[in-house]
Amino acid sequence: MRSISSWPLATKLAALVATLLALALASIGLTLWITWQLDGGAAAINEAGRMRMQTYRVALMLRDTPSEVDTLARQFDESLQLLEKGDPVRPLFVPWNDEARKRFARVQSQWQALRPVWTRANPPNAAQVDREANQFVLLIDSFDSSIEAQLARWTSILNALQLALLVLAIGSALALLYVGHLSVLAPVLRLTGGLARIERGDFDTRVEVAAQDEFGQLSTGFNRMAQNLQQLYAGLEQKVSEKTASLETERARLAALYEVSAFLADANALDALAQGFAQRIRRIAGANAVAIRWSGETNERYLLLAGDGLPRFMIEDEQCLTSRSCLCGHPQSVPGARVIPVWSAGPGAATLGHCARAGYATLVSVPLVLHQRTLGEIDLFFQEAIVLSAQDRDLFDTLASHLAGAMENLRVSALERETAVSDERALLASELHDSIAQSLAFLKIQVQLLRDVLPVAADSPVARIVDELDAGVRESTGDVRELLMHFRTRGNTEDIEPALRTTLRKFEHQTGLRTNLSIEGHGLPLDADVQVQVLHVLQEALSNVRKHAQAREVWLEVQQSPVWSFEVRDDGLGFDAQQHTRGETHVGLRIMRERAARIGAEVVVDSVPGAGTCVTLTLAPSQRGTPETVHEHRIEAA
Repeated sequence: MRSISSWPLATKLAALVATLLALALASIGLTLWITWQLDGGAAAINEAGRMRMQTYRVALMLRDTPSEVDTLARQFDESLQLLEKGDPVRPLFVPWNDEARKRFARVQSQWQALRPVWTRANPPNAAQVDREANQFVLLIDSFDSSIEAQLARWTSILNALQLALLVLAIGSALALLYVGHLSVLAPVLRLTGGLARIERGDFDTRVEVAAQDEFGQLSTGFNRMAQNLQQLYAGLEQKVSEKTASLETERARLAALYEVSAFLADANALDALAQGFAQRIRRIAGANAVAIRWSGETNERYLLLAGDGLPRFMIEDEQCLTSRSCLCGHPQSVPGARVIPVWSAGPGAATLGHCARAGYATLVSVPLVLHQRTLGEIDLFFQEAIVLSAQDRDLFDTLASHLAGAMENLRVSALERETAVSDERALLASELHDSIAQSLAFLKIQVQLLRDVLPVAADSPVARIVDELDAGVRESTGDVRELLMHFRTRGNTEDIEPALRTTLRKFEHQTGLRTNLSIEGHGLPLDADVQVQVLHVLQEALSNVRKHAQAREVWLEVQQSPVWSFEVRDDGLGFDAQQHTRGETHVGLRIMRERAARIGAEVVVDSVPGAGTCVTLTLAPSQRGTPETVHEHRIEAA
């Protein structure tokens, strides 16, 4: 069995406190039990006093109203029964001993003798009743005295216990102080003295390990610490230099993070954002070249968004990489930056031909992740073999996270602008529907009524005027319906294709013409607000086809690379694009050019009379939107 000195400090204190607590709880419990006995005995004394009063009341009633004696007698019986059995609820119970039981038996016996005499029809005379009552009260007083004597003994015991509790409290405090001094204060003083000597530079200081408790472990640890300090002090200058270099590295990392964060916060265009980020991360990483690639939701293709220091052949050949065709776009099981040796042997070496041709020895691939979704990656190219530290990996991952967040902010801002425009157009559509559309419907009915009530010939001037009014109202109604349909067409934040299909489907429903949609190439989708303006231009072009072309079929061809372009072509009558002889068509072209100018795009109209019209909308390279999806397909829709 281990000695007490080897016990842990917590065990020593717990044992002492448990002992003192057990004594205190036992004393308190005994005190409470004695108090309970005193409360019950006091209630018994009160009940005995009540019996004394009832005895005198019976004596008085035997003189005045003998008929009510039975009621008092029953109450007296209940009092005797209550004293005999007790009532823990009140509480009430007699502190029984031999003397109390003997005197209570005399009271019961005397009452059994007096009760039939006092309750019979011809009670004794008053003098006899008084004499018997006085004798009976003496017995009750004797019983009461025995209870009081017993309570006095319990009170003495209670006082003794309270004094014992006081002594226990004082002893407990002294014991705790003594144990605290031995177990806590003395070891603390030894450790404090040792620390003071260490502070003065005395690394030879050691403290005594007096026990194997927690302070013993602290003393052992202090001795080890002093020994280590003694060993480290010799190479302190070297350690300080290393720490200074480490702090300088951390400062450089923080400065880089601050610089990139400030740039990303101010950038408001995707191309400028990506290109500026590529230049900064190349300088921060010390890389020879950088490529930023974005992938679609399915991560099937990786599109080159920006680059810095890349050879021209890599820019041309790696505009779009399919997944697994190169390790740059290869899925990885472990998140975070990874180092890929370009000249390593193995199955993957053949997929790095461009890197080897450019003279790169190492590729560092950093995934761009946003909300647990991979949006692309940052590729850092080095001409020498490198090894990334944990701090470098964290820095690259953090920078990539900042870039992904900035791209998401651009997407959200564009979506907010598109939502604002859509809400305003919806309000205008409601106003048009509730005002102009209703008025045109009313005019249409009125023209029909006017035609019915005019008794004129079909070729009369009045009839021709009514026909012209009817045609004008119908044309205006068609224009309003077209506006309402266009106002409710919204873009898609990820792909413009659904909006284009919806626009062509509405055009087919309105005109009955056959439409064809083709989408070629691969590229980044347009921002939401740019999509809105593109749709408006295309809708205006289709509206001109409906009004003036008299076409049989319409084609909408979309080219996504190298820049976005949209071509609306029909096989209608065509017109002289140089003269703009049609005033309404001229206005429509001016509106299209104004909308295109808002997004930095250009509208070109080619038309030959009798050979149809071609309207081409070409976006500037900077209008490529948030890289959410990548397309490479051709769609033919009838």
